[in-house]
Amino acid sequence: MSTLPTCPECGSEYTYQDGAMYVCPECGHEWAQAGEAQAEPEGLVVKDANGNLLEDGDTVTVIKDLKVKGSSSVVKVGTKVKNIRLVEGDHNIDCKVDGVGAMKLKSEFVKKA
Repeated sequence: MSTLPTCPECGSEYTYQDGAMYVCPECGHEWAQAGEAQAEPEGLVVKDANGNLLEDGDTVTVIKDLKVKGSSSVVKVGTKVKNIRLVEGDHNIDCKVDGVGAMKLKSEFVKKA
């Protein structure tokens, strides 16, 4: 019989072990095994395309050509964007792109520089 704990988020009994973590397949919640302290980041958590944690003031690089809505211009691959600001919402990065101006970007289209 399995001795795996139930999910602390949804109470599912179908959890499984993945390395040093427990995972719930129903809600996707992951947590550390007992005895291992895992620091949960506080506040807004935004990750780039590679899973790196982004913070206000970071520099990121665009990984895909992005069409600018309402304009014929394009933000090209490899464009560096400095001093980003993280915000809530679908487009979770506020920034100023050289040659384009103020924009909102999705974190899935950038990587930390």
